[in-house]
Amino acid sequence: MAKTEGASPARVAAFRTGLSAESRAAAFLIAKGYRILARRFRTPYGEIDLVARRRNLIAFVEVKARESLDDAAWAVTPRQQQRIINAAQAWLIAHPEHAEFELRFDAMLIAPKSLPRHLLAAFDASP
Repeated sequence: MAKTEGASPARVAAFRTGLSAESRAAAFLIAKGYRILARRFRTPYGEIDLVARRRNLIAFVEVKARESLDDAAWAVTPRQQQRIINAAQAWLIAHPEHAEFELRFDAMLIAPKSLPRHLLAAFDASP
């Protein structure tokens, strides 16, 4: 069954907007020299939109699409950050070859008629 089957039109539109935003974010990262290792990595703890690598750095990237870049920035809530951190731990367990890499949690903000904004180290995993 497709993810959008039986969903409200608003949810279908939001899902499609999210996919489009993730594609824009991935293209932007690739242009900056990153390699995309995973898209929409799902765990029981949460989902990581993009996992990207550049040299010895692994960036776990949360993509947010809103009407403005400021609205997108506010959409990365502390609860969501914790879910992404937990999902990142699961990704690292599944990919132990990257355990010694530098790790970073970024956000990619997407808004109509704006270039994507890449926030480096948007949050960290420190308690």
